[in-house]
Amino acid sequence: MVSKKVEAALNQQIELEASSSQYYLAMASWAETQGLEGVAAFLYVHADEERMHMLKLIKYVNERGGHGTVPTLKAPPKSFKSVKQIFEQVLEHEVMVSNEINGLVETCLKEKDYTTHNFLQWYVSEQIEEESLARKILDKLKLVGNDAGGLYFFDRDMGGLAGATGGSENEKA
Repeated sequence: MVSKKVEAALNQQIELEASSSQYYLAMASWAETQGLEGVAAFLYVHADEERMHMLKLIKYVNERGGHGTVPTLKAPPKSFKSVKQIFEQVLEHEVMVSNEINGLVETCLKEKDYTTHNFLQWYVSEQIEEESLARKILDKLKLVGNDAGGLYFFDRDMGGLAGATGGSENEKA
């Protein structure tokens, strides 16, 4: 049985994962309208992954005797200045999510909820990957600079990366 304190903290994380999904979906839509199909494809996949993270949390809370709640979300931004700005925001956002996950882990330890602590280790590892990927993408964008041809190839490569990070077939269904 999950404690009310841990349940509340998990439900806050559910809201954060749902907001992340919406945020990346807004970024994907903007990129698509700018002719950046590869960047859009990558961000659409990323939005789906964040939704899967949310669902995993909801199911966990429910399995532990709590109630995973579906949050009301505020609208994400509709437009962005540039691809570089998007990925700077992605990195900043992922660092914030990592800090929130770490706080959730700390809450579990204080509550002596070792089962949830164990469950959350997947999220801890996932955040390491998310931050690393965002940093690598920003490194590529620094190489591109303001070169339109470089942006073309970057966009093309991001489309390929979207297929490589698309999760398992079960997640795609």
